[in-house]
Amino acid sequence: MKSAVETLNPTRVRLTVEVPFEELKDSLDAAYKKINQQVTVPGFRKGKIPARVIDQRFGRGAVLEEAVNDALPKLYQSAVEEGELNPLGQPEVDITDLKDNELLSFTAEVDIRPEITIPDFSGIEVEVEAAEVSDEDVDKAVEQLRERFASTTVVERAAAEGDVVKVDLEAKVDGEVLEDGVAEGVDYTIGSGELLDGIDGAVTGLEAGGEATFTSELKGGSAAGKEAEVAVKVQTVSARELPELDDEFAQLASEFDTLEELREDSRKRLEQQKKYEQATEAQEKVLDALLALVEVPVPDKLLAEEVSTRKDNLVNNQLAQMGLDLATYLSMQEKSEEDFDAELKEQAEKGIRTQFVLDELVSTEKLNVSQEELTEHLMRRAQSSGMSPDQFAQAVVEGGQVPMLVGEVARGKALATVVEKATVKDTNGEVVDLDDEDETAETVEAESESGEESAQPAEAAAEDTSEAASGEEQEKKSEG
Repeated sequence: MKSAVETLNPTRVRLTVEVPFEELKDSLDAAYKKINQQVTVPGFRKGKIPARVIDQRFGRGAVLEEAVNDALPKLYQSAVEEGELNPLGQPEVDITDLKDNELLSFTAEVDIRPEITIPDFSGIEVEVEAAEVSDEDVDKAVEQLRERFASTTVVERAAAEGDVVKVDLEAKVDGEVLEDGVAEGVDYTIGSGELLDGIDGAVTGLEAGGEATFTSELKGGSAAGKEAEVAVKVQTVSARELPELDDEFAQLASEFDTLEELREDSRKRLEQQKKYEQATEAQEKVLDALLALVEVPVPDKLLAEEVSTRKDNLVNNQLAQMGLDLATYLSMQEKSEEDFDAELKEQAEKGIRTQFVLDELVSTEKLNVSQEELTEHLMRRAQSSGMSPDQFAQAVVEGGQVPMLVGEVARGKALATVVEKATVKDTNGEVVDLDDEDETAETVEAESESGEESAQPAEAAAEDTSEAASGEEQEKKSEG
């Protein structure tokens, strides 16, 4: 076999392959064997039909087609290895010549990983917010905790801001009551902004049994984004009573005996959160600075596929779960579809560039992933997906996604290497030491009450490239 590589652009090549017919012998034998098992010819036992009879009965062309289909993936893979290429996605194959008993020629165009040169990145400098916790921050945190332990008492008076009202709601669009527009016994704190726009003004001043109507744009459901006329009826009005901020409250709301100990613990938690946020900001800014140093061409086909994947995930998963379509979502965001597509393309391109650069760093820095690191990463991913570690691990193995997870961890380590060599200062001009941020991030992840995913920043950046990475892994498993 002879092969040659023609570079079409920095991310695409054309392979030209010529194969002497004798090298197709194994595939021809396999083709005759396969056809033998599929057909019957009078006078011959199944599987024992001579090759010349198959040629006469079914045509030599059918045999050649089967043989070529069998041989092409292996021939393509050999040409890729001979050319030392890193292909992305499936090739576009064109058979240019097939002469029986003489020669098979074909071309294969495929996207490849661009060659990237990583420059010296030790001079990267970034500025991040100072991790400072003020007395006001602590006051706010304690007040939020105090709000959680508020009690309510039904009162016989008009509702006012801060009161909790139990209400019945009925939403109409174009005079028709929506099937999912009726709700009874909904508790709402006036002024919280957690329900419908306009409801605060409607219920303020109403006593139990009072009714009002108001208009509001629906945020979800079958008529999301549409203007609705909403009828509200107040069942009860309850006043909220906050506990006194004293040692007794500290004992009620925490493991501490005094209010001062509770405040000090709140300060420590806020400091941990600030440090985590600082580490996240540092890694994001260092990554941006690194990408600015490197020229990374992006394959058009890979970019289009990544944009499509991200859009499908948003529309068919995230928005579908909220009962929204894309048009309604864009209306709520006050964006045109053109602006949305441009933002999505920018995000996808950055994700691909990030993957290419960090993968190159993994190679040049000779970074490896230990079993312990992979297990820790798997545990975090399982937690963020809402699955048990065993369930997540099983899904990963069955889906052939272990290499993708290994890549995520490796890219996280690559970014951490860059961050370690960068100079990070806060807005006060102080150098920020990020050596202990992994431990800090894990502490915040375990103790955070926000309910948001708290994957470590470097790995979060790596995870954002997983769709692009999976394309190459699928290519390695599939036939050319």
